[in-house]
Amino acid sequence: QVQPVESGGGLVQPGGSLRLSCLVSGITFSMSAMGWYRQAPGKQRELVARITFLGSTNYADSVKGRFTISRDNAKNTVYLQMNSLKPEDTAIYYCSTQNSWGQGTQVTVSS
Repeated sequence: QVQPVESGGGLVQPGGSLRLSCLVSGITFSMSAMGWYRQAPGKQRELVARITFLGSTNYADSVKGRFTISRDNAKNTVYLQMNSLKPEDTAIYYCSTQNSWGQGTQVTVSS
């Protein structure tokens, strides 16, 4: 059973940074594409960043230049480094692969 588990969320001031982690079990991680999504209150879930098993990445326009997705195949973990955070980045962030989703981690950007 595929099981992503996110961690690393929290409260941060505007302009601050956070790093999210997602540990995934139940798959051949090194051969799997991974994605970070987010859902803000009253809004639809949206793709934030994605990384293929070869390491190619793509980002939502709203986070380009501020967020970086990366992976460590030895640790079965995908990361999302978030810099220059803005209040509009506030959301629950989810990790997903092979149609499986984690429980999400809350990110709140507020002064």
